[in-house]
Amino acid sequence: MIGHLSRLLRYDIWANGETVESLRQGPPPARSLKWMGHIVGAEYLWLARLREEPAQLPVWPDLPVEQCAARLNELSGMWHEYLADAGAGRVAERVTYTNSKGEEWTSAVEDILTHVTIHSAYHRGQIASDLRAAGQIPAYTDFIHAVRQGLIA
Repeated sequence: MIGHLSRLLRYDIWANGETVESLRQGPPPARSLKWMGHIVGAEYLWLARLREEPAQLPVWPDLPVEQCAARLNELSGMWHEYLADAGAGRVAERVTYTNSKGEEWTSAVEDILTHVTIHSAYHRGQIASDLRAAGQIPAYTDFIHAVRQGLIA
């Protein structure tokens, strides 16, 4: 399972980077930039929950494109470090956290990691639609494309 989750996170890191590049092609639509900032903020939040630390960013930070890129680069290293420390047995462990509504929940690490990748993909889809509507070309971030092209191992 750890190998699968690691691969999904490598895909997520790659796809987020491609999306940032698509936002750099012109002035990004405000909603797209807001969603990209949310991807960054949410990933920091989930990583903080997994590490049982305070979050470094709000879940909806107001970040310019270059700050999104820098934060995603930092997150890449943090995710790799987390997975290296987690090991195969740790992904089945459960983590208790408080959500943004103040509710306490307990989730398996593997479910959280799966959620992170799906959540980011959802918002990347919104960004792609928004960019198309603005006459710009969105990034091609399909998982199978990344696999076929050897962009993720």
